[in-house]
Amino acid sequence: MILKRLQVNTPQAGLKTNCYIVCDERTKEAMVIDPGGEANKISEVLDILEANLKYIFITHCHADHIGSVAELKRLKGGKILISRPDSEGLYNEEINLAYYINMEKPELEADSRIDDEDLIHVGDIEFRVIATPGHTKGGLCLYSEKEGLVFTGDTLFSGTWGRTDLPTGSFIEIITSITDKLMPLPDDTIVYPGHGKITMIQDERNIYLELKEKDF
Repeated sequence: MILKRLQVNTPQAGLKTNCYIVCDERTKEAMVIDPGGEANKISEVLDILEANLKYIFITHCHADHIGSVAELKRLKGGKILISRPDSEGLYNEEINLAYYINMEKPELEADSRIDDEDLIHVGDIEFRVIATPGHTKGGLCLYSEKEGLVFTGDTLFSGTWGRTDLPTGSFIEIITSITDKLMPLPDDTIVYPGHGKITMIQDERNIYLELKEKDF
């Protein structure tokens, strides 16, 4: 597997979001996760890899994670995947908060709405969808057991979790998602978050064990 992390800027906002490109070395099929901006930059990397874009996977519908979805699809194709609950946020500014960062209202429609435990294949690489509501109602993570990694969007960061004071957010739900869905993953699972630095499950677990004991 080829994995590239790009820190992209969301248009008009100056926000840096981690965008990931996953490419199967044998088939050259690729998936882009959370293209928040700079579609041309992402497209150039795909060209360098000689990759065929199969999927554009959106962990959640906030504007800084969908800012260049439409342009990337225009340039490279690929099916847009998002959870059922967050699919409304692709065109609802009250949920995706595009207005809040002075970004033009997105004109997007999902090609497929995906659910918890769905399997996504990129060439020979298999990913399992993990529903992790809390940052948004339809937040998703993407786990590959074989590769030993999980993409967590804005659910789990190094040393903390995503904010829950935005539309459809819930503190109880995000802590439950993390403790029940992510912390049981193997210790050496590498965590690739939507912002900030990469971490590992074993380095985050103590935080959430302490929270869980308080019965949130």
